Amino acid sequence: MDEQAAGGNGSRRVIVDPDDPRLADFRSLNDPAGRKAMEEREAIFVVEGRLAVDRLVETDHRIRALLIEDRKEPSARDLIEAVLAQGAPVYVGSRQVVHATVGFALHRGVVAVAQRPSAVEPMDVLVAAAGTSDGARSLPVVAVLEGLNDHENVGALFRNAAAFGVAGVLGDPTCADPLYRRSVRVSMGHVLHVPFARLDPWPAGLELVRDAGFLVVALAPHSTHPETPAMTLAEVATVASSRHRVEGLKGVALLLGAEGPGLSEAALASADVTASIPMASGVDSLNVATAAAVAFHALRDG
Repeated sequence: MDEQAAGGNGSRRVIVDPDDPRLADFRSLNDPAGRKAMEEREAIFVVEGRLAVDRLVETDHRIRALLIEDRKEPSARDLIEAVLAQGAPVYVGSRQVVHATVGFALHRGVVAVAQRPSAVEPMDVLVAAAGTSDGARSLPVVAVLEGLNDHENVGALFRNAAAFGVAGVLGDPTCADPLYRRSVRVSMGHVLHVPFARLDPWPAGLELVRDAGFLVVALAPHSTHPETPAMTLAEVATVASSRHRVEGLKGVALLLGAEGPGLSEAALASADVTASIPMASGVDSLNVATAAAVAFHALRDG
């Protein structure tokens, strides 16, 4: 039975057929190519999992619909009411029906579809980030990503960025979409709360970052350019703080490359400073999200 929500325009709708046309937004989530085309055409994105959907509800993103397994309904009353209050429909079905609709066993039995926001200009992210400075010992940090095309790494990096108060993320044109379903899920929904934008052209766009008052710091095992100073992360934090007081530096832009290839020579050459993470003998690299977390923490705490 369909039920109208009290105080809202949405309604709860029981579904019994995976081919119900009302479920078009949720169909075949396990078809990457098909979903990419469909989501670009409809300007939507998918948020999977209870915690991630909870964080979606806290944002200004317009929710189009929520799909939930009936067995999860009693424990998700607050979530359902919040979605209904926004005027979006809530579809409730058995585990089998939901599975057949999305194409796999749904993570935590909850998934939502929201309208994709308009693209943000990188300068808007930088200006907003600079505005978060409170004059304390640590300056705002913006992560700048090159070649991160693994959705799980992107999601994990955004989760770490949120945990350490990173003010924004900029990605080069080849980076994976932060709003891809897997990225959002791995980030635990935090990608929805960290401002991000595409930095294009690349690496020429790094001049925009520098012009906005940010020190461009490449995180790499070692410097390949003699003219680029090599520092520890603690030294970077000290130098940045000093330049903030003397020159009005706005923050630090941490340049991160993909696992394996790392940062390109062009990106390294565009950095003001190269910083590295000391490691035990015989170990020369970390997962990019892990390395980012170490650097975020070091720059925040000096």
